[in-house]
Amino acid sequence: MRALHIAATGMLAQERNVEVTSNNIANMRTTGFKKQRAQFQDLLYQDLRRVGSNTSTSGTQVPVGVQIGSGVRLAATTRIMSQGELEGTDKELDVAINGEGYFQITLPDGRTAYTRDGSFELDSAGQLVTADGYIVQPGITFPDDTSDITVSSDGEVQVTIGDETTTTTLGQFTLARFVNKAGLEPMGENLFLETPSSGAPQVAVPNDEGYGSLLQGYLEAANVNSVTEISDLIAAQRAYEMNSRVIQAADDMLSATSQLT
Repeated sequence: MRALHIAATGMLAQERNVEVTSNNIANMRTTGFKKQRAQFQDLLYQDLRRVGSNTSTSGTQVPVGVQIGSGVRLAATTRIMSQGELEGTDKELDVAINGEGYFQITLPDGRTAYTRDGSFELDSAGQLVTADGYIVQPGITFPDDTSDITVSSDGEVQVTIGDETTTTTLGQFTLARFVNKAGLEPMGENLFLETPSSGAPQVAVPNDEGYGSLLQGYLEAANVNSVTEISDLIAAQRAYEMNSRVIQAADDMLSATSQLT
């Protein structure tokens, strides 16, 4: 019975839906996390009576055909790249992006990754790095006797060195944008990689037209709404249960058929 296969595809689809939702919920407190949404497509149809086919030699046509679907499949897990809330941390090296753009990170293998997570630290050489020790481009090094670190909204980094009474500019943050930011490839560790779908990065300083500004002492929270995710979870659970009931009904029908004498 075809219904068994159709319902099985529905159960698998809702299982994937729950997995996507559970990942969103698990990352509710992940800095800069962007939630995903599962998208589905119906599968091929079998035409038992094709719409528009002739029903007589005089040219009359079937106005409505007979098609039997074969189920559903997961088509994509779209990443929602909307802005998360900005939360204050009062930490000098925490920097949030208010608007469009990504920080650029140099990976150990030389590739460039991109992130919205601005929870930066200093390594043993005084370089600005991520929590995993990856260097933040364009590469800013702080002297040992640095104090009063200031990051302006346009990305300029100024500090007081030693007993000096004037500030010194150490470097300048830049941000990268993409034509299709949803096409970036997530690699974990709050990092994304460029793909042919995302397009090449367009780099500029913060506050340039189309680019966001920086906010020192803040971090961007995940854009996950707990109420929405719980609602989606309940809906997926109900859909899974309904598909399981279809399988039970189809099994009962086959059992009744096998008992016919």
